[in-house]
Amino acid sequence: MDAATFPWLTTIILFPIAAALLIPLLPDKGGQTVRWYSLVVGLLDFVLIIYAFCTQYSLSEPGLQMVESYAWAPQIGLNWSVGADGISMPLILLTGFITTLAMLAAWPVTMKPKLFYFLLLTMYGAQIAVFAVQDMLLFFLTWELELIPVYLLLSIWGGKKRFYAATKFILYTAGSSLFILVAGLAMAFYGDTITFDFQALAAKNYTLGFELLVYTGFLIAYGVKLPIIPFHTWLPDAHGEATAPVHMLLAGILLKMGGYALLRMNAGMLPEAHAKFAPVLIILGIVNIVYAALTSFAQRNLKRKIAYSSISHMGFVLIGLASFTNLGITGMMLQMVSHGLIGASLFFLVGATYDRTHTLMLDEMGGVGQKMNKMFALWTACTMASLALPGMSGFVAELMVFVGFATSDAYSLTFRIVGVSLAAIGVVLTPIYLLSMLREIFYGPENEELTSHEVLVDAEPREIYIITCLLIPIIGIGLYPKAITQIYASSTDALTQRLRAAVPGLVQTADAPSQQFQGQPVAVLEAPSLQ
Repeated sequence: MDAATFPWLTTIILFPIAAALLIPLLPDKGGQTVRWYSLVVGLLDFVLIIYAFCTQYSLSEPGLQMVESYAWAPQIGLNWSVGADGISMPLILLTGFITTLAMLAAWPVTMKPKLFYFLLLTMYGAQIAVFAVQDMLLFFLTWELELIPVYLLLSIWGGKKRFYAATKFILYTAGSSLFILVAGLAMAFYGDTITFDFQALAAKNYTLGFELLVYTGFLIAYGVKLPIIPFHTWLPDAHGEATAPVHMLLAGILLKMGGYALLRMNAGMLPEAHAKFAPVLIILGIVNIVYAALTSFAQRNLKRKIAYSSISHMGFVLIGLASFTNLGITGMMLQMVSHGLIGASLFFLVGATYDRTHTLMLDEMGGVGQKMNKMFALWTACTMASLALPGMSGFVAELMVFVGFATSDAYSLTFRIVGVSLAAIGVVLTPIYLLSMLREIFYGPENEELTSHEVLVDAEPREIYIITCLLIPIIGIGLYPKAITQIYASSTDALTQRLRAAVPGLVQTADAPSQQFQGQPVAVLEAPSLQ
């Protein structure tokens, strides 16, 4: 079998899951063996992802690549169908990178290490499967599969309120998944043919009313995972009780599944309904940015403050999705990758800080900067990335989304001005609450009981290594964003043209500054007034 026909994606998905099944056979030496075993498995799978990307993926091809399809359960029409394009490949790379670092971040876990790493490796394969599968029924199964490890990781290794947080997580996410099943089955049985294949579903000629109903179901399901306000309340509770590696997976990967699915299914398969819902998505994105920023500003619990900050930043994903410009959708994809890196770094630092201070309340911290100089430097660098400092990935991503929406010819000038002005409030609040957070942790009123504690040690080499690994792509993307955007440029170009062509009442207009539409006409949507 040559490299071109080798089942790369299937191997990448199943390898960590198969390796997890061997964990019970490992010798029990205080968890040391299983730690190294899991880290090596994670690294090997990430190397496979990199190799497949470098040798099998073409940057200029907008369609699916590395396609594999096998009949799994033909009686019910279920096929093992996987593939990667510009929408999924960056997130597959992100999953391999973040999960491998999460393995290293889990080093201090001593309670039931075999079960812990078994769940991490199972989650590894399930997460990649969500981004790679091209069959609606298989997508639903993998979507459900990745929920189980998260629930167990929260309920067993979480904090004092872990059962409440885990139960709320599973009720929200598993309950919303029913909308995926119902909407997916409705699409599959629509028309003369029954199919679960993504491309075949996208090619069906749905009525507008049917599209709107299915779009609503998908929006609820994926809005919970993104999360979109008011479906967000599970996230602060989950983050408030999770351990550092679970934090990294929640912020770095799980939230991106919602954005990916909205782009793949809502926009890609239901473009006419997307045109109707687009102004609503813009409003929801603005609400996410402003409301979550204000809420984060008021939080005194460090984990919850960063959790609401994540919700705020995901609002840019909604605005980019509904921008109808290539620049906006490019910014949306970049924001998902950027936030995955930045969110993982901040939550890892939260966990490392809690291990030393044994408190999450900002009022109980303060004055630790003199004893933890390296930790303060790491916190400062990651905080600058989160507040979108120029030269870091967050700045480029948010700027693309802002400019993409502000220059969109799909909305009236008034709607764009009001939308950008309101979203800017959240952008202004972000550095205020993040810099205030830094001051309170490291240079607030000194807590003598805390600063005199012997365990208040500075960052260890393992922690410095993890943050350095995350900061390198954060800064690299900020200085040279094309390193990432070229991976998905051809796919987002094709999707943008499809979305613009689906808008009724076409008006010939010039495109936004990216000039990617090549004269493709677009209509001016009648956006609702925000006054």
